[in-house]
Order: sequence, then C-alpha cells, then structure tokens
Amino acid sequence: MKDDLKREIKGKMDNLKGRVKEAIGSLSGNKETQAEGTVERAAGAAKEKVAEVERKVGQSRNTDEEMDDE
Repeated sequence: MKDDLKREIKGKMDNLKGRVKEAIGSLSGNKETQAEGTVERAAGAAKEKVAEVERKVGQSRNTDEEMDDE
C-alpha cells in the first residue's frame, strides 16, 4: 500500500477516534475528554487532507510524465 494512502487511512482513524472521544466527553460532561477528542479529530482531518493532496499531486505528476513520454 502506498504511503500516502496509509497516511490517509491513519488520518481517518484518528478522526473517528476523536469523534468518539468527543462524544464520550460530551455525554459524560467531561470537558477535558471532549477537548482531547476535538484535537484528535482536527489532527486526523488534517492528516487526511495532506495525504489526499499528496496523492493527487503524485497522480498529476504521473500523468505529466506519461505525456512527456509520448
């Protein structure tokens, strides 16, 4: 599996983990857990976006290289 795809999946997992933590904190009234979940969710979303951009740039590069070969 490509590194960018692995990073994107890791970002999705962190995002999901953060959402769960956020919900648990909200339901239990634990502001600290809720805040930790918010931070994890945001970090996961950022990782997803970075990996997505890396993948798109890589695809674009491959397309450009293929055009140069013709």
